[in-house]
Amino acid sequence: MRKITPPFLVRHSAILLSASFLFSTTSIAASVDQVVGENNKANVAAKQSQSKIDTISQQTDKLFNEYKVVSKEFDGLRVYNTQLEKQIANQLKEMESINSSIDQVTVIERQIVPLMLRMIDGLKQFVELDVPFLQEERDERISNLDQLMERADVSVAEKFRKVIEAYQIESEYGRTIEAYRGTIDIAGNQREVDFLRIGRVSLMYQTDDSKFSGIWDNERKEKTGLL
Repeated sequence: MRKITPPFLVRHSAILLSASFLFSTTSIAASVDQVVGENNKANVAAKQSQSKIDTISQQTDKLFNEYKVVSKEFDGLRVYNTQLEKQIANQLKEMESINSSIDQVTVIERQIVPLMLRMIDGLKQFVELDVPFLQEERDERISNLDQLMERADVSVAEKFRKVIEAYQIESEYGRTIEAYRGTIDIAGNQREVDFLRIGRVSLMYQTDDSKFSGIWDNERKEKTGLL
């Protein structure tokens, strides 16, 4: 005998099925929206990451190009620096030879004075041909030597000591690295810049706002801009 389901149970079951379906549909829609949202966030993050990568890549290319320019200048100036070092070494050998006889300076005074004058002239030429770092300071040192040679109240030994000291200072420049402030003409205007000297091999500069940078080309006797 077939069992008959009461009508109110049929309706109740239909309502439950409908509610279950709606709940499932709503849950699925919410899950899809969440997935889409997460995907959009991932896309935005990916675009931002790619933008950062592109920026870093451009900066790297720029720095590499600057490095190639500086490297080329370095090779040329290294050869020039080697020649200058030989000249300084020869002068130092001559000074060492004379310095050993400094106690007998009164005996060889007539030979020392002309030698000192030649050494000062040689130092002037050297500074003029050299990379123009600390130009005012170096010119002033040579000017002081000229004035010292004319003074009668200074002994020959003291004059000779000052000349040797000037040569020793110039010799030290070739073995040191130094950063200092100064002014330079850029496009017809005097600008405050930061200088970086690497021995006698390289002299670079950069303005405070980093808009202008450059390096000294000693072969052409002019500064070359990097930016």
